[in-house]
Amino acid sequence: MKSQEEFKFSNQVILVPVAFVLLIWLVFWFEIRFGFDFTNYGIFPQKLFGLRGVVFSAFIHSGITHLYHNTIPLFVLTAALFYFYRDMAWKILILGILLSGLLTWSIGRPAYHIGASGLIYVLVSFLFFKGIIAKHFRLIALSLLVIFLYGSMIWYVLPIKDGVSWEGHLSGLIVGLVFAFIFKKHLPIPKKYYWEQPSYIEEDDPFLKHFDEHGNFVESLPEIEDVKADVEEEHQPISINYIFKKSDDSSN
Repeated sequence: MKSQEEFKFSNQVILVPVAFVLLIWLVFWFEIRFGFDFTNYGIFPQKLFGLRGVVFSAFIHSGITHLYHNTIPLFVLTAALFYFYRDMAWKILILGILLSGLLTWSIGRPAYHIGASGLIYVLVSFLFFKGIIAKHFRLIALSLLVIFLYGSMIWYVLPIKDGVSWEGHLSGLIVGLVFAFIFKKHLPIPKKYYWEQPSYIEEDDPFLKHFDEHGNFVESLPEIEDVKADVEEEHQPISINYIFKKSDDSSN
């Protein structure tokens, strides 16, 4: 698939991130407005009832600070996913929620794990590693941008802060890395210039012929004899031949 066809803006680039953000804010508003607490619908590791959190935990947050910290990266990363990887974006999004949740359920501490941070780590990990693997200049640039904006998140896959589900973060990181290797279809093919082709011969390159063995630019001029021949040909006099025919008029 051509790059210009692959990297094409669509309504999903904006609508999906907006819908996701509105949904998690709507859930939080519902809790505050009607006095509900959905924390027990989060992931509770190694318990059967805790499996329901695999589906619901990404939409539940403990407070306004928790929700705010997840809103901006969730919007930015989801938009980047649907712009650069639109053919596989829904798979990454849905499977990322489910598989990171299952891994959290398998390795997590006996406590409720909630929040969209697991999905955020899936997206960060996938966008970074996939760009490096694809070796496309735009995707590599995206990888560098992701690591510049969210590279500090790597510390939170370790148990360095109480009350933070580092297991969920670690699960998201692992799932995103696995996705980067599994999903290989419909990736843009990096453009190769003619000097990168196997048939390229450096000695036959017309541009490189302008440089000598020391790397100095040498302007190639036509041979002097050819120039003189062209000049002489241009200045040759034009000869005109007249043919006189005697008239046979008998009146004279």
